[in-house]
Amino acid sequence: MDCELAFCAMRLPHPARRPRAASITALLVLALGFAVVLALQAVGATQYQKAQAERVLRDYSAYAAARFASRSAGFLWYYGFSPAIKAFDHARGPDGRLTDPRWTHPPEDSIAAEFFQRVRYSFEFDTVTRHLTFGGRGPSPEWQRWLADTISVQIRVLPAAMEEIGSVLGGPPGERPMVAAFTLPRASSRAQSHVLGVITDLNALTAIFALADTSGPLLVKALTGGVELDSIGSVIARDAHGLVLYESPVQYASSISSHDTLGSYMANLQVDVSLRPEMAGKLVIGGLPKSRLPLLATLLLLTAGLIVIALIQLRRESDLAALRTQFVSGVSHELRTPLAQIRMFAETLVLGRIRTEDERTRSLEIIDQEARRLTNLVENLLHFSRSERQSLRVTPVPVLVGPLIRAVLESFAPLTETRHVRLLTSLHDGVTAWADEGALRQMLLNLLDNAVKYGPEGQVVTVGMDPAGGDRARIWVQDQGPGIPAADRERIWNQFWRLERDRGSAVAGTGIGLSVVRELAALHRGRAWVETAPGGGCRFVIELPAAPAPVPTHPAAASPLEPTPARADA
Repeated sequence: MDCELAFCAMRLPHPARRPRAASITALLVLALGFAVVLALQAVGATQYQKAQAERVLRDYSAYAAARFASRSAGFLWYYGFSPAIKAFDHARGPDGRLTDPRWTHPPEDSIAAEFFQRVRYSFEFDTVTRHLTFGGRGPSPEWQRWLADTISVQIRVLPAAMEEIGSVLGGPPGERPMVAAFTLPRASSRAQSHVLGVITDLNALTAIFALADTSGPLLVKALTGGVELDSIGSVIARDAHGLVLYESPVQYASSISSHDTLGSYMANLQVDVSLRPEMAGKLVIGGLPKSRLPLLATLLLLTAGLIVIALIQLRRESDLAALRTQFVSGVSHELRTPLAQIRMFAETLVLGRIRTEDERTRSLEIIDQEARRLTNLVENLLHFSRSERQSLRVTPVPVLVGPLIRAVLESFAPLTETRHVRLLTSLHDGVTAWADEGALRQMLLNLLDNAVKYGPEGQVVTVGMDPAGGDRARIWVQDQGPGIPAADRERIWNQFWRLERDRGSAVAGTGIGLSVVRELAALHRGRAWVETAPGGGCRFVIELPAAPAPVPTHPAAASPLEPTPARADA
């Protein structure tokens, strides 16, 4: 009944463990959620800053487009239309007729003279009679009709402003388009019904737009930082129908572009300015906000990884706490049984209930047997406690292994009687190892106790060692038990770990015996492992450094436990 209660206690979790783990898990999840919210807020702030920067860049591009349009209109006025019309007005013949463009002196300004060279026709139009006269030859009749109709409409629809010159671009269907610039009636130097004008090829506009593009920066130097003009952006000039009149030599594909127009007085010519994407960082004060998404994603993943690690550590801590609880229960059970036996037989002796001398001797033997078992358990607990405090130390000296094994078997023999286990040896004299005698004794006792406890009744447990030779000495304990699966042969050396088949059995255990063996072997610069025994069962092996010369520490006394000669048993 006590055994059943002990094992029930080993399986019951601590009542406060689950709420504590759940609260810590909830806090970690909340921390992850908080990190996600912060990451989203940071991403949102970055996107907002980027949108603001793009809005500023669009304002810059709109400013550049307006400046280019204004500059182009001014150049057309000052270097194109106005000087050309004045040149023809001043070159009239004695009869007031217009002169042929081929025989008219160009303006003195070189830029205006270059534009004047592209003038093909000069004309005068009477808005009342719709009569056209040309200086020299004129365009085709279709062009003349289109020009008269267009000018008649334009002078009526143009806004009432202080402009002196208007212009139109186009031509009749099937004819090559040209641009016509003309004076407005309200500003004419002659009768109010007469307008004076010129007709030029479209390449005259192209030259003016090129001059406007290359004459100076579209944005002030304080914004561009002295970057070359053609590196800031690209411009395109079109007519009202989309016909390209000019485009800068280098064009940039950019989403940062703006559109503007030269106005109705300048034939509704249109311009587009696109800023170079790489210039965005120079135009925005402080530069464009860099995308922090990779950094935020990395930090978020790192936070999630740390939380996962924390949850895993929490799970391990919970498992370790459960194992410690099982350990305490196991130790309590291990202590209770021998103490109960000792108390029972000691009370029997004290109360004089012994009827024969044989019963008296048997009671003393049982008390001695249980006291030895308690001693072994306490030694294990002491080793385990020192190991937990990292204060476990050994002092290896050259030790003759054979005599030490015989002494250990002699002290362990009483613990085998209850399960009718036979102990055999397969020893070789002269094998010496560097070992701490107390630590080696504890390792052997743990392996023997393990073999007797988990093996069948009536089995044979053999303790042996390999012949002397090389720089390593091997000691092994072999039983006839059910064996250990290959997948569990490393885990059995962990603290508090037991085989699945043994957890529900009536065999009590603390779960620290084998871990003490491996740690003591490691402190000797050796190792311990388990393998399948030749005849079935398990063979636990301890490998220690071999000593250079034998130094006997125990007298070679005959063992009452069926010792074998120096050669191995068959």
